[in-house]
Amino acid sequence: MGSTARYEEYDTTPRLTGHAASRMGSRRINQDDVTNVMNYGHCYHVRGAVVYALGHRESELWRKEGLRLERVEGLQVVCAAEDDTVITVYRNNDFSSLRRRNTRWSP
Repeated sequence: MGSTARYEEYDTTPRLTGHAASRMGSRRINQDDVTNVMNYGHCYHVRGAVVYALGHRESELWRKEGLRLERVEGLQVVCAAEDDTVITVYRNNDFSSLRRRNTRWSP
């Protein structure tokens, strides 16, 4: 299960890899969008990376607080686990790949 990520340290723009900057440009995602997802979305630890995601539920929750985050609904930001450098950014409304699965093997 994810945890709500509210980090004041992201008042500035997060560090981006060249790949992330390229993908953001081609997908019309700006740095403010990435910062908003990292500040107000959920944080998941998946496959050795940290994924910040903001869905409809989080958007509705923050709307009650006066924030308008509809533009970033479905946005997922994949970051390096060591230093939160943004690796890639994409839109995907299916968050099922971010859920914890039973990793035990059973015969």
